[in-house]
Amino acid sequence: MDPDSGAKPPEGGASAAAHVEGRSSRRRKAKRHGKQREAAHATGAGSADSPNPTGRPHSPEQDQPARKRKRRRSKSASKTPDVPKAVVNVIDAGQNVRPADGENDRDPAQNPGKSRNRRKKNRGGRGLQGRPLAPSKTSPGVAKAPAAGSGHQKDARGKTSDAQSAEAREKHGYVNDLYAALDLGTNNCRLLIAQPTRPGQFRVVDAFSRIVRLGEGLGASRRLSQDAMDRAVEALRICATKLAHKPIRRMRLIATEACRAAENGEEFLARVTAETGLMLEIIDRETEARLAVSGCSSLVGREARSVVLFDIGGGSSEIAVIRIGDSRSSRLANHITHWTSLPVGVVTLSERHGGRDVTPEVFAAMVAEVEGMLAGFDCPPLGPLRRQGAEDFHLIGTSGTVTTLAGVHLDLPRYDRRRVDGVWLSDDEVSAMQDKLLSWDFAGRAANPCIGPDRADLVLAGCAILEAIRRRWPSQRMRVADRGLREGLLTDMMADDGVWRRVRQRRNHNTGGHEEAGTKR
Repeated sequence: MDPDSGAKPPEGGASAAAHVEGRSSRRRKAKRHGKQREAAHATGAGSADSPNPTGRPHSPEQDQPARKRKRRRSKSASKTPDVPKAVVNVIDAGQNVRPADGENDRDPAQNPGKSRNRRKKNRGGRGLQGRPLAPSKTSPGVAKAPAAGSGHQKDARGKTSDAQSAEAREKHGYVNDLYAALDLGTNNCRLLIAQPTRPGQFRVVDAFSRIVRLGEGLGASRRLSQDAMDRAVEALRICATKLAHKPIRRMRLIATEACRAAENGEEFLARVTAETGLMLEIIDRETEARLAVSGCSSLVGREARSVVLFDIGGGSSEIAVIRIGDSRSSRLANHITHWTSLPVGVVTLSERHGGRDVTPEVFAAMVAEVEGMLAGFDCPPLGPLRRQGAEDFHLIGTSGTVTTLAGVHLDLPRYDRRRVDGVWLSDDEVSAMQDKLLSWDFAGRAANPCIGPDRADLVLAGCAILEAIRRRWPSQRMRVADRGLREGLLTDMMADDGVWRRVRQRRNHNTGGHEEAGTKR
């Protein structure tokens, strides 16, 4: 029986170990002798007179299949002989690695180093751990050679190299300008780190948001609780770490209503500085209203002549009346004619009336309380600036309440800021969403992916504040803004530093304008 045939040895014949040893010996001899072995096949190698390398009894039945197989092999001597699967497994277990295709006609005795190197190379390329073959790639971070006639150098990922990116940013006048804004509110702690791009716009580099409920129990005790302060400090530690790892040119960190109203607000901010290194400032209500307007300026359409913008917070709600008229300033906050800050938010209102089990009667009581506060707001009607039948007046809402309503209206499987920010809701759609939320119990609201358990007891209090605003300033449409104080802080800082003015001046200079280019920092 030919050991290359793959059949089992006869009873009483050589063992499997001898079978493998003989097979390996024959293959090694074939590599050492090359064509001499082929000549031996042609002259009757494998007959009874030839030496038997396995030492097993030889029978004539073994010769015929061997000669046929060797004649087939002689037609293409460079191919690797077919090895039965069982034999290959035993050879691999014995650490005798099969040579790669095309290497059977090389003599390892003449150049052993080269042969070993080739085996190592092929072993690494094949991935003996079961990984598939993959084309070799340029090492990460190594730039490829630029194409002929190209002025751009890109790295292995196809991105512009750091040197060229820096040159491009310098051309536009905002090299390494990172700005940070932090807003510690009654309910949330939010951080935004951004870089200015085109005039009036910026690119977000990093962001953080966490519900801390700093104002929990504030309405009853007038003090920040220990648990609430601990939650806020833990979130601020994360913000401090993010800020420490970025080259921030300028930052502004603010605290709003919870720290304004709490008797221990200043004491809490001193603890924040001692434990995190962050120095927060408590802003007044007018500044908060102006920042909310600055953050949403890009959502006010060019056709608008008057807008009422509101920010429903956790402990207070800011409302700004904006009259644009025929001439529009680059800063929308300059068009604020009247503003107010109601000492009520989603946290304080839900704590007074209950946020878990809200009946229509409870909801009506919350709306009536906010309406009473708005009654004391002295604001002339907007009629003289509104054209009959024209859509030149609308509401803008920036808060978790209006973004939640938009997410429920869009029936999102999970909240998506890109789909919510800037969306328009008609007056009927807002009413329908409020009725739907009022019909759900606490578990139903918590199960909605755009609300969740953290907001399930707050969302109807926000809807009550929204309803009071809609009754005071009726409008056929409302625009939803998933932005607010952080965006306003960034916009104001970038405008104060003149980063966008330098871009415009530089572009005007490059196009032959008469303005001088801004001074580079």
